[in-house]
Amino acid sequence: MTHALNIVWNPSEGIDLGFFIIRYYSLMFVIAFGLGWYIMKNIFDREGESIEKLDSLFIWTVLATLIGARLGHVFFYDWEYYRNHLLEIFLPIRENPNEALFSIIKGWEFTGFQGLASHGAAISIIIAMYFYSKNILKKPQLWILDRVVIPVASGAIFVRLGNFFNSEIIGHETTSPFGIKFIKDHFSPMDAANATQIPNPKEAYTAIATDPKFAVLLEQVPVRHPTQLYEAFCYIFVFAVLFFLYWKTEKRKYTGFIFGMFLVLLFTVRFIVESVKESQGGFESALGLFSTGQWLSIPFVLIGLYFIFTAEREITN
Repeated sequence: MTHALNIVWNPSEGIDLGFFIIRYYSLMFVIAFGLGWYIMKNIFDREGESIEKLDSLFIWTVLATLIGARLGHVFFYDWEYYRNHLLEIFLPIRENPNEALFSIIKGWEFTGFQGLASHGAAISIIIAMYFYSKNILKKPQLWILDRVVIPVASGAIFVRLGNFFNSEIIGHETTSPFGIKFIKDHFSPMDAANATQIPNPKEAYTAIATDPKFAVLLEQVPVRHPTQLYEAFCYIFVFAVLFFLYWKTEKRKYTGFIFGMFLVLLFTVRFIVESVKESQGGFESALGLFSTGQWLSIPFVLIGLYFIFTAEREITN
């Protein structure tokens, strides 16, 4: 039985401008990077660093985030597939001859860039900050890491909201009254069209969600944990803690402390939420006990603890 508070989630793709659709997922990334730039501008102003260096930081961070997150998904979660579909790693398409009806080119389906792993993004940002600090900032790597993790934490909130709009990275089935029916996760566009006999996938999804005639189809959609919202809500607190530590305490002067707190807090959240999240694939079947996301989170938490306990106050002239 569906509880009264359960939500049927069937969002539109985005904001339709007539000639172009601004997809919510892409919009969340724009907001994340835009807010991140604004936060870092205030930090650079406080530290007396030039805006030119901030512009370079923005470019390095955007590229590192997108490339690292994509490669993280490919190698950590789905290498068995991508090893035979190398073209799809950096192109927003997927070979899908069975659903040519919805393809822009016969045999290929436009998917957008689905599959981004936060662990891959974290690794790539750390690497990028090494080269940025050495070649542009001319400061120790931990100096920039202690500061850039603040906007990164805020960005994580919006990325998970983007996942929610995309009906992806969902949770296990639940009897919770706050569970959600993710129609687009349960029915592919072709499945929805075939089940309703409505050729237009958008109209088919709407019919399943709202037309009593298709109540049987709606009943087939399980109620699941909205794990994207769980993470987004928790990341608000991660961001608030880091923001407070930098602006209101002396911890910003202890090299590596804020960076360490970021790793511990964010990946502890990730580890906990993974316990109610549907499997994303990867190597968890070989190792057992934990999911792939949990196994990948453990090293980050341990590294974060190391930086917290070894942080030393900066020596200033």
